[in-house]
Amino acid sequence: MGLFLNPDNSGFQAALNAKIYVDKTGLLNYTNSVLESTDAFICNSRPRRFGKSITADMLAAYYSRGCDSEEMFSCLEIAKSKEFKTYLNQYDVVHFDMQWCMEPAGGPEKVISFITKIWMLIIKIYGKAVLL
Repeated sequence: MGLFLNPDNSGFQAALNAKIYVDKTGLLNYTNSVLESTDAFICNSRPRRFGKSITADMLAAYYSRGCDSEEMFSCLEIAKSKEFKTYLNQYDVVHFDMQWCMEPAGGPEKVISFITKIWMLIIKIYGKAVLL
């Protein structure tokens, strides 16, 4: 369950370890500013090969209760924000990457039913529907 619910920060750490990394953590300032509003439903859509996975890994690493990411983010743009620690690792995060679902689902045609089963398990754990 740790793969989908409260993931660790290893995906984003791999991006930070790359020879070329462009700091986009300033996006977290915007996300933090709308987090507790009706504007909080954010769609991470970009063309192919434009950093959707890295952005999703960054969001998961910053917000997930499943890890301690303070040191990882301490030298990045978001660390300059006065609200840096306010939201850091404070939320239950559900992170789905369609590529992770292919094999355990048994193929692309079964991904939707696989995700539905995972979601129902999350609802069972929390006892209510969780808002996305």
